[in-house]
Amino acid sequence: MKLLRVGPPGAERPVVLGQDGTGYDLSGRTRDIDGSFLAGLDAAALARDVAAGLLPEVDLAGQRVGAPVARPGKVVGIGLNYRDHAAEAGAAIPDEPVIFLKPSSTVVGPYDEVLVPRGGDKTDYEAELAVVIGRPASYLAGHAEAARVIAGYTIANDVTERAFQLERGGQWAKGKSAQTFTPLGPWLVTADEVADPQRLPLRLWVNGELRQDGSTAHMIFPVLELVRYVSQFMALEPGDVIVTGTPAGVTLGHPGAAFLAPGDVVEIEIDGLGRQRQVLGKA
Repeated sequence: MKLLRVGPPGAERPVVLGQDGTGYDLSGRTRDIDGSFLAGLDAAALARDVAAGLLPEVDLAGQRVGAPVARPGKVVGIGLNYRDHAAEAGAAIPDEPVIFLKPSSTVVGPYDEVLVPRGGDKTDYEAELAVVIGRPASYLAGHAEAARVIAGYTIANDVTERAFQLERGGQWAKGKSAQTFTPLGPWLVTADEVADPQRLPLRLWVNGELRQDGSTAHMIFPVLELVRYVSQFMALEPGDVIVTGTPAGVTLGHPGAAFLAPGDVVEIEIDGLGRQRQVLGKA
């Protein structure tokens, strides 16, 4: 199933998409697509209800699309998880996953404006596969357990202000935490529809120019290992999001290339997960 949220910020309505792209209103079933909804989600049963006509249709034309998960408890970032990206950044291949946290206040919809922060002049993009957690998870023993706690997948742009990340004390969180710095969506695609999260091509364009063209096949640490690993250090809760790293092609890896500026357009696509588009503005 594909789950999404439509409407103005703070007043989004939960929707499920049918096979033909028709939207069906979930407001009678849940207040929102949040942790409590995901914890009880039965994708097969929901699909049967859609097929049986048990949910009212909703007109999606002209409606804003919000992030597919309402205000995640936390967004867990993974750094340097593609060999080609580590190489372009001049970094060693990590022995263990690199973890950082992004505030939930960074999360916006897939087509919302992304703001260059005040004092920032090196704003960069990062196309990433995002994993949405659907069950409480701590100290997972292996990949089979990790697979059982995943609700689904979506697209993320892990926007980063490199000047804050690298030139202001070396703390990644400074460069990852500005408002609008985690566009998510357009949909949450339930895990049963993603046959293999390690076979997903992902691409990013800036002003129509292809900048990133990679595949999750080239991750250093695969999705199930990331979920297992993160659960050793923090409790994962339904609705939490893990953004799994970015392939080569970021501006940082190309000396002399222009960083993002107001008016620029960033588009990201992952096969099967849809496409998002942001126009840059200024905070």
